[in-house]
Amino acid sequence: MALLELFPNYIWNLSVAIAMQSGGQVGEIVDMCQPIRDAAANGADAGTPAFMRQWAAMGDKLIELAGEDEARGRKFSASDKLERASLYLFTAERMQGHGHPGRQDTYAKALATFARSTALGGINRERVDVPLGDDYPAGATMPALYTRAAGPGPHPVVVYCNGLDSCKELLYWSHLPTALARRGISTLCVDQPGSGEALRLQNLPVTPESERWASRAIDWLETQPDVDPERIGMTGISLGGHFAPRAVAYESRFASGACWGANHNWREVQDKRMKKEGENPVPHYWAHVMWAFGASDMDDFLAKSDGMNLNGHMDGVRVPFLVTHGASDRQISVQYAHDCYEQLVNSPRRELKIFTAREGGVEHVGADNMSYGCDYIADWFADTLGGTIG
Repeated sequence: MALLELFPNYIWNLSVAIAMQSGGQVGEIVDMCQPIRDAAANGADAGTPAFMRQWAAMGDKLIELAGEDEARGRKFSASDKLERASLYLFTAERMQGHGHPGRQDTYAKALATFARSTALGGINRERVDVPLGDDYPAGATMPALYTRAAGPGPHPVVVYCNGLDSCKELLYWSHLPTALARRGISTLCVDQPGSGEALRLQNLPVTPESERWASRAIDWLETQPDVDPERIGMTGISLGGHFAPRAVAYESRFASGACWGANHNWREVQDKRMKKEGENPVPHYWAHVMWAFGASDMDDFLAKSDGMNLNGHMDGVRVPFLVTHGASDRQISVQYAHDCYEQLVNSPRRELKIFTAREGGVEHVGADNMSYGCDYIADWFADTLGGTIG
C-alpha cells in the first residue's frame, strides 16, 4: 500500500492521508486539493497559505450546511458535517508556520466546531482538564478527551498521547478510542505539553521526561469511579513512540504499554534531518520544533532535545509492552523499532510488530492504512489489560 499522492511532495500528501484516515470525504478532499496542486510544486513550505485558504473554505461551507441541518432538527446530520469541518480546519492549521496570520483563529474555530459536533451527535468523548501540578506553571492543565467503555465499571483505561504535530482530536479520529471502547476499555486522549491546546493556548513546551505529565494523567484517572486503577495502560503515536515507552519505564502504575511508531532516538533523527535524510512531518519544520520545545534558536533546540533518546531507559519497563512500526516508514527508520524492542529486557512480555506490504500500514504510523495498527494495538490492550477481543 502507499499514500495517495495528489501533490509533488511528501509532507502535503501526508496531510491528505491523515485527513482521509480521519474521516475526510474523498470528493471534498479532491475539491480542496485540485486548485492548489501547482502551489505545492514550489516546496512543502511555500504554498501553505493557499492550502489553508482552500481547506478552511471547505470547513466554512460544511459549518453553513450543518447549520441548515440543525435548523431542521437534524442533529446527527449536522454533527457529521461538523466533524469533517473541524477535521479540515485542524488540518489547515497544522500546515501553517508558527505565527502565520489566521492560524490562531483557524484553530479556535476548529475547537469550537469539534465541541459542537460532540454535543449535537451525542458522541462518546468528554473534554476534561487534567491538572499538571507543581512541575508546571500555576493552573497549567493537560486538556484531554475521555472516551468511556460501555457498561458497568470499573474499566481498564489507556492514556493515549500525541506525537510532535498531532492533537487530541486527531487521536480520537485515529479510531483507536472507538476500537478500545468496543473491547471494554476507556481512553484518555491527551494534549500533553508541546502539543495541541497545551502548546497553542498555554504555551507549555515539550517535556522529554514524559512521566512528569503521564503520572498526572494517572492521578486524575484514579479519581474516576469508572476506572480500575490496577489496569491503566499507555500508548502514543509518532513522537509518542518516545513519550509512551519513557513514561511506562518510570511510572510503575502503568500495567501495559505500546507505541504506534518507534521513536527510540529522536535526537539522532534531528541530526539526520539536518543532513536531508528522511522526510519531515510538517512544513516549516525547524520553526515548528523550536516552538514546540520552547527554544530560542537552533542551538537551544538541539540542547533541549538531548533528552529525546530512549537508550538506557527501556530496562525500566517491567510490564507487557508492544512496539509497532511500518516497514516503509519514510520519517523514522524501522531500526528504531528493533532497538526499542531489544532493550525491553525486563518486560515480562514484549512484542515487536512490523507492518508489511502484505497487510498495509507500512508508512509512518500507518498513514497509508491506519486500520491495522488500530486493531493490533486495541487487541494488545484487550489482552494485557483484561478487555474483550471478540
